[in-house]
Amino acid sequence: MLEIELKIRVDALDPVRKRLSERNAQFCGKGHEHDIYYNAPHRDFGTTDEAMRVRYTDNHAVITYKGAKLKKYSLKAREELNTAVESGEVFEQILDRLGFVKTAEVNKWRENYRLGNAAIALDTVDELGTFVEVEIMTELSGADATGQINTLAKEIGVSGEPILASYLELLLSKRSEVQP
Repeated sequence: MLEIELKIRVDALDPVRKRLSERNAQFCGKGHEHDIYYNAPHRDFGTTDEAMRVRYTDNHAVITYKGAKLKKYSLKAREELNTAVESGEVFEQILDRLGFVKTAEVNKWRENYRLGNAAIALDTVDELGTFVEVEIMTELSGADATGQINTLAKEIGVSGEPILASYLELLLSKRSEVQP
């Protein structure tokens, strides 16, 4: 699947929540997501622009591989493969045994909404602040999805410079800025 995503930093989530309600967006729940990112022993994901993540939510764990960002889109676009696992802890042990190295952890509180074929997330991320993500998963060309996402973002009052970096990249960048 191809993930096409618009991520924008916002000062407050309440105005977006209100616009989503006015548009009758379906509220799909909220919760805490604890993401643990790994780097491979055979190549540096920081260099190849890939990601391997174990995500823990309230009652399950999901493994995600994200391919390198595709530069031909104006928004963030990349291959994304997800699968649930019975035990995230056991999977982390497997990664450890295979030589994968834990890179960082990202904690966020996410509210999920659905509007048409788009998923909208209102995120509060430790150390980073508040963000809105508008995402469409597609197997087709991303051009149509990009237009739909931009239109929807305007309708729910989200504007600004798209952030193409992941939360992991933003967090690592912020942490490197404060290192002596």
